[in-house]
Amino acid sequence: MKILGKLYTLWVIIVFSVFMILLLPGILIPFMLGNRFSWIGYKFLWLWSWIFSMLTFIRYDFSGTKHLTKNTSCVYVSNHTSFLDIPGIRLIIPGEFRPIAKKELLKIPVFGFIVKAATVVVDRSSAQSRKQSLEKLRNILAGGISILVFAEGTQNRTKEILQPFKDGAFRIAIDTQLPIVPLVVIGAGPLMPPGTLTIKPGRIKIIAGAPIPVAGLSTNDTQTLKQQVFDTMLGIYKQNA
Repeated sequence: MKILGKLYTLWVIIVFSVFMILLLPGILIPFMLGNRFSWIGYKFLWLWSWIFSMLTFIRYDFSGTKHLTKNTSCVYVSNHTSFLDIPGIRLIIPGEFRPIAKKELLKIPVFGFIVKAATVVVDRSSAQSRKQSLEKLRNILAGGISILVFAEGTQNRTKEILQPFKDGAFRIAIDTQLPIVPLVVIGAGPLMPPGTLTIKPGRIKIIAGAPIPVAGLSTNDTQTLKQQVFDTMLGIYKQNA
């Protein structure tokens, strides 16, 4: 069984790398041409995510998609348990969005180029980088494109269902007066635990919750909003686990 597991992991790495390289021009060139064409790059990212899912036998079950709209910008807030969250989130979100990504992802061969082009990279150790990233995210939302924030700040390596949330997503939502749409990922961690290359096939659930309005809220309400979203996502997880 250990040999089969290693062979499967090798197969996943091959699928990840080969199709990322094959689709790289379709992903990167539109971003190089500016925001007018960047939606094409996201179509190719959707295609890569679908191919990855099909060929690795890692299936994503979606629910709550009625809460997702293509032409309305919002702040998507998700938990984060594994690298396997990312293809599924790309598949469930309609249209274009920009995720926040940590700078360490830039070091991954090939994938790092896509991270630089398609995300907002933040150096969490630098207050200046965090400030610049927040401003960039506000400009993206003002341009009608949604953003995606992993509210825990990193992959969950604890035994808790959710780690404490960071403030950034909620400050941005209040600043821009745009709703928060919660996304809850269930089952990705056991298939590929954080920080490992141990991978297993299986099914992952992604549930979209109802948009949480922020109209009329001020920065004084950041902690209350953060707790509301945390409690909502925890409830969704418990109902669907």
